[in-house]
Amino acid sequence: MLQNRIPATLEVRSGPVNKRVGFGAPCFLVAEIGQNHQGDPARARELVLAAARCGADAVKFQKRDVNALLTRAGQARSYTGPNSFGPTYGEHRRALELSLDQLAECKTLAESLGLVFFATPWDPVSLDQLARLGVGLLKICSADVVNLPLIRQAAALQLPLIISTGMSELAEIDAAVANATRFHERIILLHCNSTYPCPPEEISLPVMELIRRRYGLPVGYSGHELGLGPSVAAAALGACVIERHFTLDRRLPGTDHQASLEPAEFASLASMVRDVEKARLVGEKQIFAGERNAAAKLRKSLVAARDLPANHRLGAEDFLAKSAGDPRDGISPLDLERIMGKKLLVAVRQDEMLAWNMLTG
Repeated sequence: MLQNRIPATLEVRSGPVNKRVGFGAPCFLVAEIGQNHQGDPARARELVLAAARCGADAVKFQKRDVNALLTRAGQARSYTGPNSFGPTYGEHRRALELSLDQLAECKTLAESLGLVFFATPWDPVSLDQLARLGVGLLKICSADVVNLPLIRQAAALQLPLIISTGMSELAEIDAAVANATRFHERIILLHCNSTYPCPPEEISLPVMELIRRRYGLPVGYSGHELGLGPSVAAAALGACVIERHFTLDRRLPGTDHQASLEPAEFASLASMVRDVEKARLVGEKQIFAGERNAAAKLRKSLVAARDLPANHRLGAEDFLAKSAGDPRDGISPLDLERIMGKKLLVAVRQDEMLAWNMLTG
């Protein structure tokens, strides 16, 4: 474990694109395209373009080699229903895959738009393909937190590594982190619940801080909820990465679309997260210029409760707290005890604001 240290800031390179991710850096907003391209390279490119317009920092894809991922029996398993793209699971998975050349086109497009391009390998063959593609960042999905051989192979490439922690117990995350950090510590952990969609009461945002303390690594959030609230809250709690599935139309067939954000929603999320970052910039209590103007208008001062003659000694019944002008010119109610018993040098009319130069002493 790497507890009790300040989490690092990572440098992520994707072709000509260079981003800082982690402690002290802007929140890294990931549009998870995944398989929402439906196996269509034109739709994949359209999703990349939309992500750039919506304020994303990165687009993430997934890569699977069906033979390396599934047994023969797993491939032959019947797979029917509204989200099926083939009569067997193997055919379904093949229908949703982009070739390495098609991914390369998406990578070139993303980088031309200032986006980091990265992907999740689901098997060793796909990991090797992504390495040959030249990705600058890898993601281990929640399903593979227990796949220690794949984690070691990915970490051995010496690329920054994001590990999602959905469907995982702490002991399983312990093992994943221990195996990855044998090679390097440029690792980001994402708090996640892998239910699609995830009900709000199961999101467990405070677990982010538990993970941060336990591992001493940068922590982000991969959200599968409906709506934006928990993702914005995660940013307010210091998530260095926010990842959300991204789709052009939530009505499309496919298991991920329902928990995905459409472009207008992702743009709203990006705007809110950037506002949250601004709201977290100042960590000490201070009074800003706008507040000083408000205080000049709204703060109360001590005024005479009735007409008072010169040489009158002030008592509690002689003044009230009212808005009477710029309080900087008068005496604050905070100083009530200080003026008790003092004499007036001049006569004061009812409702006239008291000032220090009217008093003896």
